[in-house]
Amino acid sequence: MDEVFPQISRRPRRLRRNASVRALVQETRVTVDDFIYPLFVREGEGAGEPVPSMPGVERHTIEGLVAECRAAAAVGIKAVALFPVTLVELKDERGTEALNPDCLVLRAVKAVKAAVPDLVVITDVALDPYTTTGHDGVLNAAGSDVDNDATVEILAKMAVVQADAGVDWVAPSDMMDGRVGAIRSALDAAGHTHVAILAYSAKYASAFYGPFRDAVGSQQAAGKSYLDKKTYQLNPANPRESMVEAALDIEEGADVLMVKPAGAYLDILCQLRQLTDLPLAAYQVSGEYAQIHAAAEKGWLDYAATRDESLLAIKRAGASLILTYFAKEIAEEQA
Repeated sequence: MDEVFPQISRRPRRLRRNASVRALVQETRVTVDDFIYPLFVREGEGAGEPVPSMPGVERHTIEGLVAECRAAAAVGIKAVALFPVTLVELKDERGTEALNPDCLVLRAVKAVKAAVPDLVVITDVALDPYTTTGHDGVLNAAGSDVDNDATVEILAKMAVVQADAGVDWVAPSDMMDGRVGAIRSALDAAGHTHVAILAYSAKYASAFYGPFRDAVGSQQAAGKSYLDKKTYQLNPANPRESMVEAALDIEEGADVLMVKPAGAYLDILCQLRQLTDLPLAAYQVSGEYAQIHAAAEKGWLDYAATRDESLLAIKRAGASLILTYFAKEIAEEQA
């Protein structure tokens, strides 16, 4: 007697049959509209300086930054996040240069807004590019930890100076308690009610930041040791604490919440998506970018496929916006 083959009424493979069908039913897509493009700016003239640990990434002069922003806008990128490489001689223990209305990053903001007025320009609100210690704030009298409230006072002033220069969004990345509320109050009092706050709500004390710190020179104060920021950045082991931080930022007036890094914290993104309807950003950080390049250069991974899958995972987990150094090259491919 012939064996009767079981009847299968549901065959999910029907909707994976070919590329056209797969495209029709695809649930998640990453497009140029999702991207914020992080860029480094330095003093000087001429060509940019390559960042050795981040292939394809440069420290741009202001002239080069403007050209890069023009090119990015031309392929559809809507927003850039600027990070300055502050001269060593301008750094001090209190990060005084951060309040200079003619500092490097604010000159860069004005140049970019003049050249590409519709591009959304975002600036970092933290003191690590400006302090001799490399910390995101000022140290207490004993020099043993970052002084939260003294730092918040400076950050609120810093946000106003940035808004005065024409930034669209300020992005406090420092992880001090109460800084979102203080910044919102300071911006509103200065007449900058239109300036949005992109809060680094869940920024972890991560090992993935090394190439970035090399790029901006904030690691040098600690020598070869990895700078310890665990008293203010989040413990990677604590998802519930992350939700507390995010809830406080929502209460204090954040417009967009951020998770940083992205790839190792997709669970946090997913939980935040359940917590709030606010837009969520995720930062695919320098270490994530560098490791994809490094593995691809070794021939261990397919570069484009791994790059695209990593970004798709971030979007799928709940990110509305993705900060990624891959932004321009993917935008060019999609153009």
